[in-house]
Order: sequence, then structure tokens, then C-alpha cells
Amino acid sequence: MATAIVLAISGTAWAQTPPEETAPMLDEITVTAQKRSENLQKVPISIQVLGTEQLDDLHVADFEDIATQFPSVSFQRLGEVPSNFQVYMRGVASGGDGNHSGPLPSVGVYVDEQPVTTIRGAIDVHPYDIQRVEALAGPQGTLYGASSQAGTVRIITNKPDASGITSGYGLELNAIEDGGTGHVAEGFINLPISERAAIRLVGWDRDDAGYIDNEFGERTFPTSGITINNGALARDDYNTSDTTGARAALKIDLTENWTITPSVMSQRQDINGSFGVDPDVGELSTRQFYPQTSEDRWTQSALTVQGKIGNFDVTYAFAHLDRDLDTESDYNDYAYWYDTLFGYGTYFYDDNGDLINPSQYIQATNGYKKRSHELRVASPSDRRFRFVAGVFWQDQDNDIQERYRVDGLADVLSVTGWEDTIWLTRQQREDRDQAVFGEMSYDITDRLTATAGMRFFEVDNSLRGFFGFSDGYSSNPTYGEGACNTQSLPPYPNAPCEVFNKRVKENDSIGKFNLSYEFSDDAMVYGTWSEGYRPGGINRRGTLDPYLSDYLTNFELGWKTRWADGRLTFNGAVFRQDWEDFQFAILGQNGLTEIKNANQARISGIEADISWAVNYNLRISGGLAFYDAELTENYCGFTDANGNPETDCPTPEAPSGTRLPITADFKGNLTARYTFDVGEYEAHVQGQVRHEGKRSTDLRTEERGILGDLDAYTLFDLTAGFGRGNWAVDFYIRNVFDERAQQSRFTQCAEAVCGEQAYTVVARPRTFGVRFSQDF
Repeated sequence: MATAIVLAISGTAWAQTPPEETAPMLDEITVTAQKRSENLQKVPISIQVLGTEQLDDLHVADFEDIATQFPSVSFQRLGEVPSNFQVYMRGVASGGDGNHSGPLPSVGVYVDEQPVTTIRGAIDVHPYDIQRVEALAGPQGTLYGASSQAGTVRIITNKPDASGITSGYGLELNAIEDGGTGHVAEGFINLPISERAAIRLVGWDRDDAGYIDNEFGERTFPTSGITINNGALARDDYNTSDTTGARAALKIDLTENWTITPSVMSQRQDINGSFGVDPDVGELSTRQFYPQTSEDRWTQSALTVQGKIGNFDVTYAFAHLDRDLDTESDYNDYAYWYDTLFGYGTYFYDDNGDLINPSQYIQATNGYKKRSHELRVASPSDRRFRFVAGVFWQDQDNDIQERYRVDGLADVLSVTGWEDTIWLTRQQREDRDQAVFGEMSYDITDRLTATAGMRFFEVDNSLRGFFGFSDGYSSNPTYGEGACNTQSLPPYPNAPCEVFNKRVKENDSIGKFNLSYEFSDDAMVYGTWSEGYRPGGINRRGTLDPYLSDYLTNFELGWKTRWADGRLTFNGAVFRQDWEDFQFAILGQNGLTEIKNANQARISGIEADISWAVNYNLRISGGLAFYDAELTENYCGFTDANGNPETDCPTPEAPSGTRLPITADFKGNLTARYTFDVGEYEAHVQGQVRHEGKRSTDLRTEERGILGDLDAYTLFDLTAGFGRGNWAVDFYIRNVFDERAQQSRFTQCAEAVCGEQAYTVVARPRTFGVRFSQDF
């Protein structure tokens, strides 16, 4: 049984009323999870919130920091391309996601009204000048669509305000034990332009220090006897990251009822080095022979128009995301282990016919474009009958170029027009979807409310282009130049020909029904049936069959309560989710990702969160979730002629009852913050403990046995600081006991071949930091 207990910050704002006036209370939190403004305690869904104050208190610096604070959220950074990461919720994870031609994400990420989830995962938005972050657990398909199958994370920014000038900045220095030093510089200014218009400018620069050493080493290839070394790349603390970005928003009140808010946000992140360690080399060491770099540049342009037509609220949201991701990846392990096991090196020679170093490295450029439009109407929220309805359409394009290089490779072995290239992927992926959606609520009585929702959608996904070897290396007639020559295929931009052109179109609908009952103004229970989906698509190896859509059905019973005259909130839910024919990605032949449907799974669990203003000085917050996530049918590893997964096989790759990977059997954190006065200064101390339990690395029995499980870990963070007026100084220690927390594990090729060369992504070692901030 896979269980996870999550203790997470609830994100509640805390009232600062003096003791002599009234007792301490928790402030009301307003959220827009259901696409209208509502009190968090009145929203009948499982939702947790981090407010501005909590983001600052916890020194949240990136999306990974956000994910660790919420119940039901799992986070996996891919070590070989560390700018790629995947977010999972409620244990809905099969592993192997994040490839440019892999399944769409199961969790949607939004910045304000605009989706920022790409095919490879969400962009890593630097969380500064943020009003709040909302985590909506469970299927959000009716309101948020395909990429919200298991849940949605919404980052809400602070908006321009015409009422006055405000500004602020923060400066931070940090040092990693036995690693390097880094810094953060960030600031914002809000400038009124007129009584009806204002602009808000935000900027940040973050330098994350390295802590993994690339140790010097040699490698001899058995077939040729050629020996190489990594002397040119060996150095200490080589896994560094630099992030620079800015955000600008303009808000214009056209009339009393109509507002227009254009905005643009841009960020560049340069990463050097792999974030995976090799335990055979050292505790915080690895041995890489070729560059591991990532240059991630993106710009998100958005336009939101809000207004009223009569008593109805009208919202139009447009977004355009342009992301360029250029990466270099060491693929030397692939070459070494294939040579060791299969004599792979005999196939690599130069123009003179002499054997050469068969090491491969990948140079990739991926260009993403994402355009979305949403138009919706909401009726007055104070009416007995109310609704939200709208239309949505979205286009996603991915221009894929991946070049697998071998230095000195003979021209006859290189893909035509691509020197030293043993394999070339040049493909264009397009994902289109459009939908009509709506939810309506009716107050049956003053206490009992029913809500029903539907989403009717149509998806059109395609993949076309070239993949494979040169004709001189392999004349396979189904792909590569072998197919070009034998089938007289037409040319393709910057590639010998178009090997395949496939398309998947489908339409369907999903639904939601909810009943909520208020026992009092401080206590509510609700029951929900809801559905989420993820579209099917085309495999990167175009000769394979397409994979089918998968669906998640959720049955949930939840509660929202307030106690002790508003000093304590206790919310939670119990649920069961059925995951039908879920998409499962593996590394197949030639190290290419293959997606197949993998039968059925079930996730059952309990979630809860608590916020407590103990007194005027002490506040405590936490949460709780239990999970049981497992297969309910055998995974045989193959499908029938119609693409449906087979369940009847003598030796399944994963038998019924196998626990789903990635999600921990125990996960959590607990935070306590104590504030007090020291003379004229306001001071505080804060402690947080985070725990994540044992996790499996793969769904399949054999591969899981090769990679092993990820060990449980516990991390402690401490913060202390003081301030006066508009400035504050904070000192912190993260990972106080310097725990080697195992977060994920990966190999450069299929586990059955490269399994002896596995890498583990570990949490950052003990880190000391000091931060000075000031607001005006």
C-alpha cells in the first residue's frame, strides 16, 4: 500500500490586531479557483493557498519550493535536462514524462488567467511579487481542460494599482556547505499613470550555486580499446544556474465596469551541469564526459479584459507563450554500455575506416509556441441560481530538432547534411484543442447547494517529420534515410525527408457534480463526482501506433470548518480516483520514448490541512494526506490491434496491486512561527520540518529492481530575523542536518542496458542565507 502523509503550510494570512482590541483571528482568504471571487472556506473543493506573507516567510525561490508546501503535490526534476520538471497531484503518476514527444502533463499550471504548461512541463516562474498561489487537488477538467486531469496550480500576481506609488526590493546572499555561493536580487515598482491607470514593473536576478563535483575520470571502450577522459570538464561545484527575468503589467480602468490588463513576462535560465550524482563516484559527485547545459528562454504575453454586461461578469483572457529550449546532453553512457554489452563500437569509424571513439552527445533545440483564448460569462454570485460558462481554444506547436553527434564520424555514416550526426530527429508537433464549458449552482435551501458542470471538447494532435540514421548506417525501410530511399518520400525542412505524418482527432465530454451543505457559517461538508482527461497522441517513433486518451474519475467527500472564534481552520477530504487506460512512457529501442496505455489504476486517500493562531505570537500550520495508489489490472507491456492495453499475460511487466511510482508513501511538512518584540524591533523565529517517504522509481517490476527505490528523508529549515518599519533582515538555514534527500533517479538509456550507471537527483545540501528587504 502506497501511503503519503503530507503536512503542508496552509497559506493563511494572519491578522495583526493588537491584543487589547480583540482576540487573534485568521483573515478571510479570497480565491478565484472556480473563476469567480469566493471565500476559501466557502469553496466546496480541495484547495490550499500560499499567500504573499507565507511565500516570503518560507523563502520560496522557485517552483520546486512551491510544490513542497502543498498536500498532494509531487515534483520531479529531470536531472539530465534540469530545466525540465514535472508536477503530479494525488499520486496520479506513471513516470517517464517530460519528453518533447511524450504525453501532455496531467497537472495544469496557470499564471493569472493564462495557462503556462508546455508539452515538456511548466515553465519555472520566479515567484516574486506574487499575491498568492492556489493548489486545486483532483480533476479540474470542466473549468480548466486537458492539462488539469489531476489538478491545477495557479500563480496569481500582484496587479497594478492606481491608488498610489509603491515599491520594494530584496537582496540575498547564500552559501552551500562544501559548495559555491549564490545571490538573489529582486524588486518591483507600482506607478500610477492617471486616476484610472497604473503600471507595475518587476525584475529579478538569481544565481544558484553549484554543489556537485564533476570528478576527473577515464573510460575505455572494449571494442576499440580507445580511452577517453573528462579533463576539460572536470571541476568542483559545476551544476550552476543563473536566472534573470522581468514582468510588466498595465491596468487601465476604461469605465467603472470595464478593465483591460495587458502584461508581458520574460525569463532566461542558464543551467550548467547535471543535477544527478553517481554514488559510485562520490556522495556529491558525478563523472560526465561531455557538456550538460540548458538555455531556457521564454516570453509570456497576456491580455485580460474584464467587465460587465448588465449584471453579468465577462472575462476574456488571451495568452501567447514563446519558449526556446536549447540543451546539450552527455550520452556517453549509452555508447559505453552498448559497446560493452553488444560490441556497439565496431559500427563507428572515420572516413579512413579506422575505429573512433563511439561516444555520443546530444545537441537539441526545441521551439515552443502556445496560444490560448478564453471567453466566459459569470452570473451574479449572490443569486440563488448562478453559473459560469465559456469557450476555450488553444494551439501548441513544438519545433523539434535533436542531433545525436559522434565526433569524427565518417560521412557515409552521418545523416545527409548533418556532419558527425549518427541520428537526427526533426519533427513538428501540433496540439490543438477547443472546448465549450460551464458550471451552474443552485441553492436548494439556505444551507444546501447543488453544482453541475460539463465540458465538451475536441482535440486534434499531430506529429510529422524525420527520425533515424543515415542510409549508410542503417537502411531500415521504415524510418531514417532508408525509408527516404525505398519509399521516395518528400523532403522535410532541414532533414532528408518526411518519414511519417500522423494525426489523432477525437471529441468527447466530461462532467462534474457537487453537493455542499453548510451546518453553520463555520462548518460545511461537500461531496463531488468529477472527471479529468488527457488527450492521446502520436509516438516520437512514428512507426508505432498512437496512444489513446486516458481519463480520471474522482469521488470525493470533503469538509471546511472554523473553530475557536476564528482562530483555527480545519479542512480536508477523502477520495477515490479511478485512472482508466493511463498513458505510460518508457525508453524503447534506440533510447526513444514510447508511450503506451497501461490499463487501470486506483488512488484512494485522505487529505486535510490546519491553520492555528495559538496566540498573538505563535502560529502553527500543517496538513495531512494518506494515499493508496496502485494498479488494479496487470500491465503486460503491449496493446491489441485496436490500441487497447492487454491484461491477460503469463508474466506481466507490472502485476495488479503494483504501487504507482514517484508519489511517496509518506510526505509532509509542519511549520511554526513565533514573533516577538526586542526593544523597538519586531523579531521572529521559524522552524519547518519536511518529510517524504520511500518511493518506487518505475512501474515495471524488472526496471524498478534495477534502479531501486528512493529512500525516505526528513529536512529541517530554520529562519530568524528582525525588522523595523519598512525594512527587515532574515537569516536562514535550509537542510539544517545536511540530509542527502533522494528526489529522483534516472539513466541515460533503457534501464536494462544503462542500469549500472544510474544517477540520483538529491536535495541541495545545507545552505546558509541572509536576506535584506525593504518596502516603500
